[in-house]
Amino acid sequence: MNNSAELAVHMLLSDLRDGKTSMSETTVDQITRDVRESLLRQFGGEGQQKFRLRASNVGQDYCQLWFKKNHPEKATPLPDTFLFNMVLGDFVEAVFKGLLTEAKVDYEDAEEVKLKITDTVTIKGTTDLSIDGAVDDVKSASPWSYNNKFVSFDKLKNSDPFGYVGQLALYSKGLNKKVGGWWVVNKANGQFKYVAADSMDLDKEISKLEDTVTELEANKFRRCYEPEEEKFRGKPTGNVILNSACKFCDFKHSCWEGLDTRPSIPSQARFPAEVDYIYIKEEDTDA
Repeated sequence: MNNSAELAVHMLLSDLRDGKTSMSETTVDQITRDVRESLLRQFGGEGQQKFRLRASNVGQDYCQLWFKKNHPEKATPLPDTFLFNMVLGDFVEAVFKGLLTEAKVDYEDAEEVKLKITDTVTIKGTTDLSIDGAVDDVKSASPWSYNNKFVSFDKLKNSDPFGYVGQLALYSKGLNKKVGGWWVVNKANGQFKYVAADSMDLDKEISKLEDTVTELEANKFRRCYEPEEEKFRGKPTGNVILNSACKFCDFKHSCWEGLDTRPSIPSQARFPAEVDYIYIKEEDTDA
C-alpha cells in the first residue's frame, strides 16, 4: 500500500470501526446529494439514449462500437436489473468520495471534459475526481474482476473490453492533467485498492482513440479478434471458440451467427464454465 490517500482511508475506516471517530453531517449530506443525483439520473425514465461516442465508450473495441452505431437493435437485451446495477456503482462512488473527504484527502471533484479527436468529432465526458493533479476514476468491481483484472495497469490493459484505459487517457489529455489510476471497490465485501496507471503511454493511447474514431467515420465493419482453438489439459479438442476478449460483448451472437454458448464440452467439472463455441467438431455433419 504505497498510496498515501489509500492509507488515509484505511486508517479512517479503522477508527470508525473502533468508535474513535464518526462521519460528519456535512459529509453525510455530500453523500446524500450525490446519491439523489444518481437516482434522478438513472431512474429518470429516459431509457437507452441514441448512440454517440463518449469518454466512457470510445476506448472500447472498434467492432463493438460499429455495432452500437449501426445495429444497436442486435445487442443482447440488457437485464431488467441493469439500471439497479448502475445505481449501485454510483452509490459506491458517492460513499468512497465521502470517505476521502473524512480522511482529509484533498481532491478535486468531478469535472467536465472535452477533447477534439478529429476535425469533426469532439468527445465529452465527466471525471470522477483528481488527486494531486492526476485524474482518477472510481470503479466498483465483482470479486472476480477485483482479484483478476484490477491487479495492475498491465493486467487491465491486456483485457479491457469496457475501455477503461482509453477513458482515463481521454480525461487526462482533455484536462491537461497527469494520468492517475483507478480506485477499485469490491462490491461483495467493501475491500478497496488503488491501481496506478503509472506505465501508461498517454500519446499512444490517444492515438488509438483517434484511429478508432477515424475508422468509425469510414464505417466499414471489421472484427478485432480471431477465434481461438479450444484446449483441454493443454491439448486441442478440435473445437473453435470465441476469443476471450469478446466474452462480454453484447453483439457476439450477431457478429458470429450460430454462436453456441453452452457448458464446456470437455470439462469434467460438476458445474462446467460456459463457453462460446463457434465450431464444434463432433457436430460437424460433413466430417
